[in-house]
This record gives sequence, structure tokens and C-alpha cells, in this order.
Amino acid sequence: MKEYLEIGKIVTTHGVQGEVKVQPWCDEAAFLAGLSEVGVGAPDRPMSVQRGRVQKNMAILKLEGVDTVSAAALLRERILYLHRDKIPLAEGEYFIQDLIGLPVYDADTGALYGTLCDVSKTGANDVWHIRFPDGAERLIPKIPQVVLRVDVAGGRVEIRPLRGLFE
Repeated sequence: MKEYLEIGKIVTTHGVQGEVKVQPWCDEAAFLAGLSEVGVGAPDRPMSVQRGRVQKNMAILKLEGVDTVSAAALLRERILYLHRDKIPLAEGEYFIQDLIGLPVYDADTGALYGTLCDVSKTGANDVWHIRFPDGAERLIPKIPQVVLRVDVAGGRVEIRPLRGLFE
């Protein structure tokens, strides 16, 4: 498991005081807006967050030492990192980054379908991308009727595909 998680990406500048607009790669932009420190561009490059707020599902952050539009522009496309220990998870929750690469099995037969290779956020529910051994990528909805068990520590996902899902 990764020690530091990618939590968002700086997409552009905001205003004239050196603020940056961040696309969240977590559940809510408010989480990013409430942080006091983030790794910018690399986990070992921490920067203090002086203030943060949410605007249209994006986080607007004012980073310490970034006081002009031109200084903020130099940070465009940089990934933000946070140590996993600073992110509280409730029981049964997990990080998407920990799911990527897990083998996906049939819950009833134990047959291996493939490997979880991506997760798309669609609004109603996430969509999981499974890469089959033949290279084909198939999609499943992340709903309780399909995804029956996620065991990150044991390195395993078990599903029961809806009739016709993989045909």
C-alpha cells in the first residue's frame, strides 16, 4: 500500500493573490479545503495551507509562500499528496488507490474474472473497470447486488455479476 495518497491536482490559478484551484481526487472538495498541509508535486515537498474553501466542487487553496498569480501558475498540473494516516476511514471504507490492481473473483464459483484497473465516479454509484486476462475491459456498477466483498488487506474482491453483464 502506498504511504502517501494522491488526493487531487492543481488545475489552474484563482484570483490575484496566488490561490490555486484543485480538482479533488477524494470524496469531497471540502476535505481538501480543510487541510493544513499537503505535499505539492511530491510527497516529500510539504506546503502549508493558509486557507481553503470550496467553489463548484473544486477546492480553492492558498498555499504558504505562493502570493502571486505567476507563482501559482508554476504549480499547475501538480499532484497533491497526503499521508494515509492523516485520512480517517470508517469501518468498511477504503482508498480507491488500494483497490487498483486487486484480483476480482466470482463470489459463487471462485473463478478469476480479472484485475480491477480503474474506478469511475458517475454520480449515482461508482463504476469499476475490470481488465480480463484477454485484455478486454468490462465495467460493473459498484452496488451491493454486484460487489459482495472487498478485502483490501487480503487482496481480493468478490462479485456476483448481474445476468448479461459480461455477455
